[in-house]
Formats: sequence, C-alpha cells, structure tokens
Amino acid sequence: MPLPHLLLALAVVAVWGTNFVVIKWGLAELPPLLFTTLRFALSAFPLLLFIKRPAVPWHKLAGFGALHGLGLFGLMLYAMRADISPGLASLVIQTQVFFTIVLAMLLDGERPRLLQGLALGLAVTGMALIAGHIDQHSITALGLVLVLTAALCWAGANMVARSVGRVDMLGFMVWISVFAAPALALLSLLIEGPARIATSLSQASAGAWAAVAWQALGNTLFGYGAWNWLLARHPAATVAPAALLVPVFGMAASSLLLGESLPGWKLGATALVLGGLALNTLASRATRRAATSERFTESVS
Repeated sequence: MPLPHLLLALAVVAVWGTNFVVIKWGLAELPPLLFTTLRFALSAFPLLLFIKRPAVPWHKLAGFGALHGLGLFGLMLYAMRADISPGLASLVIQTQVFFTIVLAMLLDGERPRLLQGLALGLAVTGMALIAGHIDQHSITALGLVLVLTAALCWAGANMVARSVGRVDMLGFMVWISVFAAPALALLSLLIEGPARIATSLSQASAGAWAAVAWQALGNTLFGYGAWNWLLARHPAATVAPAALLVPVFGMAASSLLLGESLPGWKLGATALVLGGLALNTLASRATRRAATSERFTESVS
C-alpha cells in the first residue's frame, strides 16, 4: 500500500477511535437518542438528493438501518451517557467481530477455523476481565450489557451487508440513514419526551452541534467513504488490519482528553481483545489463501 493510502487508512481509524470522545462531549448536552437521531438525519439530508440509491432492496436498507442506527448507536450512546467510559466502549464494541463469526455459523453454516476459536477465547477472557471490574468508575453491569448488545446488533448488520454484496458504501450509509433517523426520532419522542428535546435543542452550544456534525460528516461520510475507496484499490486483507487500531486510538484519546485512567486490568483486557482480533485477521487470511489454492488446483486438474 503506498504511503499516502496508508496515511489515509490511519486517518480513518483515528477518526473512528477518537469519535468515542466526541460522542461523550455531545452527550454532555444532548440526550442519547436525540443525539443519534441528529447524526443520522445529517448523514441522510441533503446528500440523498445527490447520491443515487444503491441497488439494494428496500427491506435490506431498512433492516440495516434499524440494526445499525437503533441497535448499534442507539444502545451504545445510551450506555455511554453514564454507564461506560469512551475508552472501554471503543474496546467492547469490537466484539462485533466475534458475534459476526457466531452468526455466520448459525445462519450460514460456516465452520470456524482453529485460529478463530482461539481468537474468540481471547476475546471472551478479555470481556471476563472487564466484567470482573464492574462498578470501578469506568463501567457498570448495565453499560457492559448494553454495549455487548450493540455489538450483537452490529454483527446482525454485518450479516445484512454480506447478503447485499459489494455496493458503494457511502451511498449505502446515506440511504440506510433515511430509515434510521425517523425510527430514532420516534423513540426519542417516546422515551426522552418533547420537553427535554426542545430544551436540549434550544440550549445546545456550538460544541454540541459540532459533535453532531462530526458524527455525520467525519465519522460516517468521510470514514466509510474513505474506507470504501481504499477497499476498492487494495485487497481487504491489506486494509482490514488497520481497524485493529480503533480501540487503541479510543483508549488513548479518552485518557488524554477526558482523563480516563488506564489501570493494569484495562490494559490487560485491551491486549486480550486486540490479540483475539489479530488472530481472527490471521485466520481470515489463511482461509482466503486456502480458497485461492483450491481454485488454482481445480483449474489445472
């Protein structure tokens, strides 16, 4: 990968990692469901007027929008309000990789490789270490459950995306936001209430609106747009490992900008989960090499 492309990949994962701190700043002034509604509304409008809807069935756009908008971000932001620190949220949410493996086994009949089993074991050990330190000022039981559920929803969204095939990810994210935003708005009205919404909107500072804009323009549109651009030019096995740095940026940013402490148990849990993610990446590469070798053997036999 050329240096400019490598720097772009690092910029994307830096945006995704530090975004957890930006979320925490926004939640200081906006309730979580309203914040998430505004994020997806700005991701959809006015870009949907200029970006063609991808060739994806409406029900799959709606399904992905529900899982990604309500499930992933709705639950995660609700947890980040007071039940989990940004650094830990950036780590725990990465369990979506392992939930995706399990869903692929259950729904598609995929057989996991030995390395994937070892990777899952490392990640589970990391989560157990975190669970053993619940109520240590960084995480509550509710926060852990909510973010793990958000990760499961992300895995479900991954399964929907797999069924769609390769599409323009930027256009896809814009159009799933059309479904996510209204559903989130309705939930915000029902749970947070019109009075709280009106007060929050009228009193929101420029910093809160900047956090919303960053969610839509930086994290979603730049992040997914640039990532899709890289995937179109390089093998996924070359690009994907950069995502391992997301929780590293998340932990570092939360420590530097919010003063989140990094005791030994957090660093240990981070090492276990990142080790699991790295092993899973190696397993994916081995699977692709085996498939390529098998196709080559069949072609010459």
